Amino acid sequence: MLIAIDGPAASGKGTLARRLAAHYGLCHLDTGLTFRAVGAALLAAHRALDDEAAAVAVAEQLDLASLDRERLNRHGIGEAASRVAVMPDLRSALVSRQRAFAHTGAGAVLDGRDIGTVVLPDAAAKLFVTADPATRARRRAAEIRSRGGTARDADILADLSRRDRRDAERAVAPLKPAPDAYLLDTTGMDIETAFRSAVDIVDQARDERA
Repeated sequence: MLIAIDGPAASGKGTLARRLAAHYGLCHLDTGLTFRAVGAALLAAHRALDDEAAAVAVAEQLDLASLDRERLNRHGIGEAASRVAVMPDLRSALVSRQRAFAHTGAGAVLDGRDIGTVVLPDAAAKLFVTADPATRARRRAAEIRSRGGTARDADILADLSRRDRRDAERAVAPLKPAPDAYLLDTTGMDIETAFRSAVDIVDQARDERA
């Protein structure tokens, strides 16, 4: 059973993916963390973020089951991840690793920006999770503050806008919903309402394929 969840940053897709994985008893992979791990490694090694050979070498050694979400979700690493994500050879290396992860065992829930279109086009259920930019900025700023950081909604909004533009306009695997994806707009939804809506969508998709 494969569930693909895509959407822009701070749309709620990661929280939904984790909840769905627990609900259906499946493994979960936040594919954004794989790009963040590569970006973080390049920063730590003082390598340029456009050094594709170094990025691919890092990707080939990643343990996808042991990514440190707390560390990799720091705000500065997100910008590095967005920059390395435009490199075709790196994307190819990580997509191969992500597919292998998903097809191990009973299935998996993967979330990212190109899961339904590129990584798992054969997924049983595909969701494209979104929310209006102001809502997403408020969520991300609140998340940063909850970890003891400081953040201004306006700065976060500007950063998200840059990342959205880069993700949507990149030549390889741009951010966009798959033709058969269900759109879930979480603007105005609390997490429980969004989760129940996502479960209904997944169950409907499974029934249609049965």
